[in-house]
Amino acid sequence: MINPLLAFASSYARARVQFLEGAATAGMSIRSHDHPLAGRDGETLAMDTALDGASDAGCLLIVSSACHGVEGFCGSGVQVFAAHDAEWRAHARAAGVAVLYIHALNPHGFSHLRRVTHENVDLNRNFHDFSQPLPANPAYDELHSALVPAEWPPTADAEARIAHYIGRHGLSRYQAAVSQGQHHHADGLFYGGIAPTWSNLTLRQVLRQHARTARHIAWIDLHTGLGPSGLGERIFAGRDDVDAMRRARAWWGGDGQTPVTSIYDGTSTSARLTGLMCGAVYDECPQAEYTGMAMEYGTLPLLEMLNALRGDHWLHQHPDAPAGLRTAIQRRMKEAFYVDTDEWRAQVVVQARQAMFQAVDGLRRRCACV
Repeated sequence: MINPLLAFASSYARARVQFLEGAATAGMSIRSHDHPLAGRDGETLAMDTALDGASDAGCLLIVSSACHGVEGFCGSGVQVFAAHDAEWRAHARAAGVAVLYIHALNPHGFSHLRRVTHENVDLNRNFHDFSQPLPANPAYDELHSALVPAEWPPTADAEARIAHYIGRHGLSRYQAAVSQGQHHHADGLFYGGIAPTWSNLTLRQVLRQHARTARHIAWIDLHTGLGPSGLGERIFAGRDDVDAMRRARAWWGGDGQTPVTSIYDGTSTSARLTGLMCGAVYDECPQAEYTGMAMEYGTLPLLEMLNALRGDHWLHQHPDAPAGLRTAIQRRMKEAFYVDTDEWRAQVVVQARQAMFQAVDGLRRRCACV
């Protein structure tokens, strides 16, 4: 086991090296899916996978990072630590559970300090049947021009429009309007796209490669941005299904000590979202019973986090922005999704490790029932 604080990297390129080195040292089976574009410093981008265990295991745990690009600093640290954690790896092997680490679901966003993909799409709003009408979000339409204004910092008028909306509807309604997903503004926040992204298609390929024989699949997807700083909220990630929700709460609830929340019953800090990534499991692995959870670590207060995103989207539309302003916006983006303190990193590892042990124990019990 390594010092957990050393598992975290300061750049995507370094995070990728640490992940691949850790997986190779542990003897895991590694595959890399190269992204079509280069990274911020010209580095190769890839969605990398490392399988720890049998390729035909009946029980599979997936641990993934960087669905939302810049959030990958946190998730990658957890994955690197896990690769060096002999006790954890022995526990999974003894239970007959294979562990698939998916490093950098959205490597472009990770490298460029953005939450979205190179298509400017929020990956966790992109899993739709695009042959069908896409969900409308008229509340976002009303706010879009204020959320991504023509000037940065925003004018007083833009800020007044947002404050007026919050005053009329409340902060929760504002969060839902902004974050649930939208498909009309390609330059906007939480844009779900009008076609599958590269990350969407590549993830589906990974699931077909590694999960088609599993009878039981658990998935922990690592996120940051919502909730109290350092607290890992365990958010049920799946369809609105009573049985799957019961399993998630039995596995990860810790007898009430670590409650599992849900976007479906209003207990989560997250709004109810559309186009969730977990939909890919149902499509690509119909043979499996699936139980999923997003681990959401808090960073900054909600409005500060959303304002960091607003600045990032403005910057994307203004590539000629002054260097000082560009640096300030990108620094704020990283701070909004990664707290660069030893205390926060230690909290991240402790909570993720507990959740991984719980997932393996839950899978072991399900497999024993077959």
